[in-house]
Amino acid sequence: MDLSLNTEQEMFKATAKDFISNECPIAFVRDMDEQGDGFPRELWQKLCGLGWAGMGIPEEYGGSGRSNTDLGVLFEELGRGLLPSPLFSSAVLSAFIIMEGGSEEQKRALLPAIASGQRILTLAFTEPDYGWGPDDVRMAAGPSANGFVLRGTKLFVHDAHIADTIIVAARSRLATDMTRGISLFLVDAKAAGLSSRVVSGWTGERQIELNFDDVKVGPEALIGPAEEGWPILRRAFQPATAVLCAFMVGGLQQVYEMTLEYCRTRQQFGTLIGSFQRVQDHVVELVNHLDAARWTTYEALWKLDMGDASAVEAVAMAKTVTSEAFDEGTFRSHEVHAGIGISKEYGLYLYTTKARTLYEYLGNPEHHRHTVAQLLKL
Repeated sequence: MDLSLNTEQEMFKATAKDFISNECPIAFVRDMDEQGDGFPRELWQKLCGLGWAGMGIPEEYGGSGRSNTDLGVLFEELGRGLLPSPLFSSAVLSAFIIMEGGSEEQKRALLPAIASGQRILTLAFTEPDYGWGPDDVRMAAGPSANGFVLRGTKLFVHDAHIADTIIVAARSRLATDMTRGISLFLVDAKAAGLSSRVVSGWTGERQIELNFDDVKVGPEALIGPAEEGWPILRRAFQPATAVLCAFMVGGLQQVYEMTLEYCRTRQQFGTLIGSFQRVQDHVVELVNHLDAARWTTYEALWKLDMGDASAVEAVAMAKTVTSEAFDEGTFRSHEVHAGIGISKEYGLYLYTTKARTLYEYLGNPEHHRHTVAQLLKL
């Protein structure tokens, strides 16, 4: 197993790093975090013009059909710069769902528009009883004369405030086996009966509450067969989770570099703080978390690309390790930085809030440890 990047990937990594450094300084990220909808439309057009929104989409549907590892290389740099965009929600998670379960008509209608950035999609999965398993989907999709009626609430939905279309997971049939009975629907973000609000007091990017008050959808809105949505989601979640881990690795890499630079320049009692043993302890712990996150992530991406039978286990391990590493790494960095770490001008807090948000996204460590235990039959 060779997890090193090839020459093309190294060149792409350098190009992405330069673009993000020039277009997305930390002051810009802070401004986007505090103003409006947090969606820089001009920057979105630029990155879509580079083909980034189509990297994971096959060429026949308007993308470039790059590997999961290639996506990981990109998203590591996006995480390093905390570039604000719906790229993951739309061009990774939603695109993978369409590719796994969509009809040919849906693929040809949606995937080229996603790849060009002309259409933004997101997934509404989680509910007030938050979780990422099939038993956490309770919202009802009842029958109607011309399709289905959606009733209920989705909570903590990423990018729903700027999405054109929302993929909604709802339960169209109660079943003893909770993996059965879930259906996936394409819902227009402006559909009658659908309302939204930004959840106040949350960390990281904006989290949206969606309320479905008798939202009607036709049978053409179904992604895949009715009541068979969970297998589609399960397959799509695998590569999407690994790509998300790469984003967190990039964020943690930047936190490490900020911390190291601070240790080399900050003096206390006439001495650089990097010479203090306790400071060194924090930096060593940060490096250990970074290395563990990087190698488990790229192992998962490699196994997905190779079609390895153990890829599911590898992805679960990567999300477990990387969620904890990003969270713990930012904590260690704050211990080193002390007061300046909470300064808005300095920007470390943006990585901390992102780490808290992504800790739960697509399943927290407990969720993924349970997955590993099931696979190992423990």
